[in-house]
Amino acid sequence: MNAFSALHGGPGAVSMAMASGRVQLVSIRQKSLDLARWRVLWIAIVFALLTAVALSRIVYLGAGGEEARATSLEAALLPDRGEIVDRNGVPMARAFPAYALWFNPEALGEDEAPLVAKPEDVASKLKAIFPDMDEKALAAHLSSGKGGYLRRRLLPEEANRVQDIGELALEMPMEEDRHYPQGQMAAHVLGYVAADGNGRVGMEQVFNDHLTNPATRGTPIALSIDVRVQGALEDELRRGMKLTQAQGGAGIVLDVDTGEVMALASLPEFDPNKIDAEGQKLMFNRVTNQVYELGSTFKPLTVAAAIDSGTIRDLGKRFDASPVKVGRFTIRDSHAMGPTLNAVETLIHSSNTTSARIADEMGPERLRQYMIDLGMNGRPEIELPAKGFPLWPGDKWARLTNMTVGFGHGIAVTPLHLASAYAAMVNGGVYRPATLKKLGPGQAPKGRRVFKASTSSRMRQMMRAIAIYGTGRNADAPGYRVGGKTGSAEKPGGKGGYRRTALVSTFAAAFPMDRPRYVVIAMLDEPKGTLASSYQRTAAWNAAPIVGRLVPRIGPLIGVRPDDKRDIDISAITPLIPEAQK
Repeated sequence: MNAFSALHGGPGAVSMAMASGRVQLVSIRQKSLDLARWRVLWIAIVFALLTAVALSRIVYLGAGGEEARATSLEAALLPDRGEIVDRNGVPMARAFPAYALWFNPEALGEDEAPLVAKPEDVASKLKAIFPDMDEKALAAHLSSGKGGYLRRRLLPEEANRVQDIGELALEMPMEEDRHYPQGQMAAHVLGYVAADGNGRVGMEQVFNDHLTNPATRGTPIALSIDVRVQGALEDELRRGMKLTQAQGGAGIVLDVDTGEVMALASLPEFDPNKIDAEGQKLMFNRVTNQVYELGSTFKPLTVAAAIDSGTIRDLGKRFDASPVKVGRFTIRDSHAMGPTLNAVETLIHSSNTTSARIADEMGPERLRQYMIDLGMNGRPEIELPAKGFPLWPGDKWARLTNMTVGFGHGIAVTPLHLASAYAAMVNGGVYRPATLKKLGPGQAPKGRRVFKASTSSRMRQMMRAIAIYGTGRNADAPGYRVGGKTGSAEKPGGKGGYRRTALVSTFAAAFPMDRPRYVVIAMLDEPKGTLASSYQRTAAWNAAPIVGRLVPRIGPLIGVRPDDKRDIDISAITPLIPEAQK
């Protein structure tokens, strides 16, 4: 290239410039392509990652992750309070959404009247929808201008009728409501849920934390109660009360091997679906919280203690049956039973005098210790919050105290105390606490031994003999091998410390006696002598028949079928029973 061309930009220079521009353009294009490729690559990487996550989620769900997702969803949809069911899964308490009726006096504004119509007219219209409402009290509430619930539960059709009234102050929020589908059944077991959302009285109170905790409320609480057995027990107790005009009744069905309560009834009952002033009065539990002198039902426990301690080594041993005088007190029987009685006859004829003499011969320290081992000196062992403390004679028993305890006086316990003691007496001699929780296989507590197995075996024979030849004949259900003991005790009060016309009548039983499965207690508070009870007020005529009717109803439901060809062998003691020789 010459100097002129180089200096003035000849053809060569132009060519070079064009080449340089093309290179620059190519370079820019390349950079753009590279950037686009990187963008596509990053998109592809992100897409691949998303695909991998999706695929892994699919695999997870297919391998069981659906359960976790469902659980999470379920937790979000769970009611505020968990469910209570019986041992077979039958609902006893559950939550469901329901309308409430709320009075909002500020619905039309702070400066406006709360109601368009007169409070009396609105109250009248509400009374027409809810006949159980107190119209006067309702009108007063509406006139007061104070907000609050008028009713906690409304049916949809009732809500529609309230809406038709046309008062904006009558609001109907949707709330969760506690419902007891079995009505009044097992009310003293369940308790109820108060307005603050917390359980009261029964298992609602005991398991309140479990039932309200989001982590646990999805798992229903399974009780030991069988609603079929519960219904039968309440029905027969109610019938017994009606036939004898009794003021109250109590009953329990207890598994002798596990301590599980199959049924527990205190009558009259309350309705947990509707807690009012009357319901509050009926919440007292006669089974676990009320103590009674249970009379002659203690005599088998005394005889069992005497056999177990070696005080009675020969069942044929005769005891003086004449009145027992201790100081200024005299212990006597309701009628003459002969000059002497053996231990078997003592139970069959329910003798106070020979029971007292057996206790006297055993001594206060021994009998007292057996009663302690049976839990008679403390509150009954069960989950319910309301548990009565026994009237316990104290640390040192006088001779008279020991003798009266021997036939069930001078000591007051709950019917549950008696049921647990009878279970230990017939199950082989082991005491276990009662429970209202359903136990799985192997979950029954070990318990503590109170009686020798041989003592328990002998007592099963004697209990059966009472039902065949003695005061428990009205409780004998054919095919079920019932054994049991009556108890008719005067209630404290009046002259001499007792009211002769006010009795507590109890029958304590177990079945089948060849292999005891269940203890049954039936008690009537102040039964009257009526035509149905042959004008008798004692347990043999009113409490024992309740058990006699109940056992055939519940036996097949809980695994005990009637068998007329089976029975416990009592041939070893029948020679000691004059009635058996006839």
